[in-house]
Amino acid sequence: MQHKVLNGVSTYSPGSRKELVEYAFHNKKILVAVNAEKILHATEDSRKIINRNLGYPDGMGAVMALKQKGIKEVVKIPGCELWLDIIQAYHKENSFYLVGGKEEIIQETVSMLKKQFPGIRILNYRNGYIKTDEEKHELIQDIAGKKPDVVFVAMGSPKQELLMEAIQQKHPALYQGLGGSFDVFTGNVDRAPKWWVKNNLEWAYRLVKQPSRIKRQIHLVKFVYLLKMNKL
Repeated sequence: MQHKVLNGVSTYSPGSRKELVEYAFHNKKILVAVNAEKILHATEDSRKIINRNLGYPDGMGAVMALKQKGIKEVVKIPGCELWLDIIQAYHKENSFYLVGGKEEIIQETVSMLKKQFPGIRILNYRNGYIKTDEEKHELIQDIAGKKPDVVFVAMGSPKQELLMEAIQQKHPALYQGLGGSFDVFTGNVDRAPKWWVKNNLEWAYRLVKQPSRIKRQIHLVKFVYLLKMNKL
């Protein structure tokens, strides 16, 4: 599987979602979404976290950067879709553990998954509000004891990645950080309609729905400029 370094961020470019997931399963990897913001605002710490794991092109910015680096065929892989692809493909043979979101959101997520994927084995779940070292230790011990094949953590970066790394030391498995994907899945946060997604305009839809994001979008202009000037 090809990969390139984008502003110090190692980003893989699988030929398909299936290839990415199979590689991650086989090598017990932590999947980390890489987008324009993570590339542009990369710090020494954030680079180390992504480079220790398996960064994949979650947004069009990462796709554009990989193409600029010479990879002709790049597949955009939205993390909010990838975790459901994993469940769809593997729920009959593998077990799952979910962490993240508010209590009502994680409960709704589990309920919806059980309806959509009959027979799915969710060994346990908990919300993303881990307030003490004791709670973190209890979570790690529970996952290590139950030994799920797949662990999803939806807490936002870099918090979710650091937690997944701590858990992985006790229990190797496939891990994926999901950010706000549980909120999107349950309908508590709207994702862009299919036309906007298909035409790579999710960023524009979010800007229309939430004009306060304009400051973040200005950074994308800087990203494109640096990309065109071959400075990433």
